[in-house]
Amino acid sequence: MSLSASNITFAALLIFLLLPKSYSSKTIESNSLLPQVDVDLLEFPLNLEYLEAEFFLYGAYGYGLNKIAPNLTKGGPTPIGAKRGKMDKFTRDVIKQFALQEVGHLRAIQSTVKGFPRPLLNLSAKSFAKVVDSAFEKQLVPSFDPYSSGVNFLLASYLIPYVGLTGYVGASPKLQNPKSKRLVAGLLGVESGQDAVIRALLYEHAHKKVKPYGITVAEFTNRFSQLRNKLGNAGGKDEGLVVVEREGAEGLITGNVLVGDKYSVAFDRTPEEILRIVYGSGDEHKPGGFYPKGADGHIAKSHLPKA
Repeated sequence: MSLSASNITFAALLIFLLLPKSYSSKTIESNSLLPQVDVDLLEFPLNLEYLEAEFFLYGAYGYGLNKIAPNLTKGGPTPIGAKRGKMDKFTRDVIKQFALQEVGHLRAIQSTVKGFPRPLLNLSAKSFAKVVDSAFEKQLVPSFDPYSSGVNFLLASYLIPYVGLTGYVGASPKLQNPKSKRLVAGLLGVESGQDAVIRALLYEHAHKKVKPYGITVAEFTNRFSQLRNKLGNAGGKDEGLVVVEREGAEGLITGNVLVGDKYSVAFDRTPEEILRIVYGSGDEHKPGGFYPKGADGHIAKSHLPKA
């Protein structure tokens, strides 16, 4: 029995309509099914994922997304001042792993929401030195250079993943779609792991002095955390590697390899708090720091002056 062209067309259309959701196009499967609040909250962390990916890639390999995954940049400008860091073999291996994990994070987010081009990032030694000087409220001599040694690179890395993970903690209860929640939970897990590794590596040398400053690793982390609390302007959500006993877990220990509140539960931050920190201005309306022209996405742009 032969089938007419119209019957074949109808059958094909029926099969397509009855296909499981998993066979649908990525576009239909992702952005169009998510409420706008989810889209905004998923796009915002792209700013930090771009920052982490580029810093770790350049630090470990000497090149960034333009070579590793140029499609993920969506044509955004090349970062300023990033370069290959001097570090021991073990540290470089760890940072390489972080770098490639961040590439995966970018893929995961961009496969779920449209995203935006890589924003202009200032990853120069001068940019990091400005942050460090602000933390110590004086200019260090010589200027802090994250690319000059393994310990310096780890200290600079201390500045980054933790901010992102607090953002994911903050976004989680605001998300509506199960797919969004699953993605953020997965991203949070790995970001938390990165932060834990960085802190553990630094904690091993907490009481050693960083050359040539004569300042201990622990003091660097304490100062960085105090600065983030100050810039975020939302209370204490950050702690260094060594704290007074009453601030440690259960108020019984000074070691603080992982950060948490009085119940050892992770702190949360809003996008606005994060912008105040990464801009280095303490004001989500004033770009600067690692983002000379500001961050991208609906949330970040809503705080920038209208062009």
